[in-house]
Amino acid sequence: MKNFPVRTARWSARHPWRAIAGWFVFVALCLGAGLAVGGNPATSEDYRVGEAGRAEAMAAEGGLQQRPLERVLITAKPGTGPLDTEAAGAAARDITERMKRLPEVRSVGSPVPSRDGTALRIDVTMKGPELDGKKHVDPLLARTAEVQKAHPRVRVEEVGGPSIGKGVDKLRGDDLARTEMIALPVTLLTLLLVFRSFAMAVVPLVLALTSIVSAVGLSMLASHAFPDAGVGTNVILLIGLAVGVDYTLFYLKREREERARAGGRLSPHAAVELAAATSGRAVVVSGLAVAASGATLYLADDVIFSSIATGTVVVTLVAVVSSLTVLPALLAVLGARAERRARRRAEGRPARRPGAGKPRKDRTGGGVTGALLRGVARRPAATLAAGTLTLLALSAPLLGLRLTDMGRETHSRTVPVMQTFDRLNAAYPELKAMHQVVVRAEPDRAGDVAAALRELADRAQADRTSTGAGAPVTSPDRRITLVQLPVPHHVSTAEARRSLDRVRTVHLPGTVGAVSGAESAVTGDVARYADYPAHQKRKLPLIIGTLLLVTFGMTVWAFRSVVLGLIGVVLNLLSAAASLGVLVLTFQGTWAEGLLDFTSTGSIGSRVPLFLFVILFGLSMDYQVFVISRIRETVRHGAPTRRAVLDGIGSSAGVVTSAAFVMVTVFASFAALHLIEMKQIGFSLTVAVIIDAFVIRIVILPALMLLLGDRVWWPSRIRSRPAAPDPERRRTVTVG
Repeated sequence: MKNFPVRTARWSARHPWRAIAGWFVFVALCLGAGLAVGGNPATSEDYRVGEAGRAEAMAAEGGLQQRPLERVLITAKPGTGPLDTEAAGAAARDITERMKRLPEVRSVGSPVPSRDGTALRIDVTMKGPELDGKKHVDPLLARTAEVQKAHPRVRVEEVGGPSIGKGVDKLRGDDLARTEMIALPVTLLTLLLVFRSFAMAVVPLVLALTSIVSAVGLSMLASHAFPDAGVGTNVILLIGLAVGVDYTLFYLKREREERARAGGRLSPHAAVELAAATSGRAVVVSGLAVAASGATLYLADDVIFSSIATGTVVVTLVAVVSSLTVLPALLAVLGARAERRARRRAEGRPARRPGAGKPRKDRTGGGVTGALLRGVARRPAATLAAGTLTLLALSAPLLGLRLTDMGRETHSRTVPVMQTFDRLNAAYPELKAMHQVVVRAEPDRAGDVAAALRELADRAQADRTSTGAGAPVTSPDRRITLVQLPVPHHVSTAEARRSLDRVRTVHLPGTVGAVSGAESAVTGDVARYADYPAHQKRKLPLIIGTLLLVTFGMTVWAFRSVVLGLIGVVLNLLSAAASLGVLVLTFQGTWAEGLLDFTSTGSIGSRVPLFLFVILFGLSMDYQVFVISRIRETVRHGAPTRRAVLDGIGSSAGVVTSAAFVMVTVFASFAALHLIEMKQIGFSLTVAVIIDAFVIRIVILPALMLLLGDRVWWPSRIRSRPAAPDPERRRTVTVG
């Protein structure tokens, strides 16, 4: 394992065109296999969680599962006065006839006037599973547009789960396309500033993008084991661009350092092998750490987090493979060309002055990094205390964290259908949410169950838990009975959750609970959005505990140091807590709404903290492994730990800063998305990377290591050794 990166790099550097061709064949095969087999999208069954999921399974057993539902809303056109009832009736009859003729439509309800007489509504139930509605809603939207054109005296609009899902997907796609237009040029510009070479700057982007393409194909294959919830490609893009560029950047910078240190005495092949012996191993360890951290999300027992885990694991491992195989080949080719150009330019020039190309003795860095490190070296205890207190202060808002699953009402109003959604809820407030009480009993108890459900609906209406209810519906085999209770509150509100608690803890036990042998559960909009965060809270300790063990274990494995393992766990916890604290401070309040273009829900999306913890722990290993590898390497070459800490962090500060800037660019572009949960994820990851790269790695980590001294390597003791020999004189480079 220790020499695997070197052996791989040696073969690739000596057979560059085979390695390059092999990589692009691999990319084509991955994508081709994925497209040929196709993806396996998640179904409604995959999303079932908690009591709500149990109720949905019972309803499906009796054929009473929720169907995709669209509603056509007929209102007066702005500025035309009250609704023209005659024109509205004609439009309602027209839409009813047109919808009934569509093969996608299961049934069309009778027109329902609003209580204030300002609107008329027609409910259209579609065929097929609930999640498939947005795939087949286009013909319905086309019919609604035709009716609007045929009846210009009224406004005819359509809204529902399928049309909202379609509109949100379009917005997400447009936003992602815009983020790519921002992130890719900024990343390229950053790499140009780092390398001052267009060819070298393009290499990381090409490898990152081809890794993303490969990962998309492989994730389609993996979806047959772990169904895709529709977020896999987003995660692959988000993580793939970040780690793909990072791993290539680490490797490229080290190869250039080795060439500069040798002053032209190393061949391109030798420089690549030396880079593989150092940064190559760091890339392998980092990649395995990110993949292992991402895999802990499988423990969430949730289809969305399984999709995130699959995307993270696949794209990270592919990025590692690209860095170990095709990257050395590209470096060998580019290095050979640069060497030939340098020889041509050198003809007639004076010889290089003595000492040129040797590394500087003082490598604590310059500018801000150098100033920070010099301050840390003078007062490590005070610096550690100040940095830790700062992060704890940033973490304080986390104590007021409120988690909710973001309901439809949180979607951006730049989606046209969401404006119709608002008008529908204003005219029909009882449609904001729905409880569904599902009961399973023996067929001969169906009458008793229906009577109990009618009593439950009466009680709920009496204490304003619900605004009324339809008649109970019984399955053909009379085993399953369901009643719907309208709730005049949006799903994410406290009032909606209180109404759910009343149904579950008061009304249900007092009515259906008296029917012997009856099994009951409550689902519906509110229950779904309440049970999901509760499910995540139950899983959170298991996942965080496993994540801490993975971080600790990977660090101990990489550096043979229990102390460094503990330091990694503590620093990652500090970084994650501070990032979440800033997130809570920003998004649970209203002060940043104008600055970041969002409307506060007073809460954080239920998926965000867990996603942040897992991804941040993985990405933090990139910096930690790279930085500590440099420190450890310096110690093994004879430097005392104190000098090694300052030299290692100083020499790696430039590449860490550049890598962090690339990650910040990628993540910050996601913070510009309109979808509130994606915005929160992008913002929190941006803050996390800034804290990790500029506070943890440059201030707190060196302060800790300076205070601990040689004890930081316990229980191992690092013995110094001579520098690795010139690979031109040996076929094996030993790494340890």
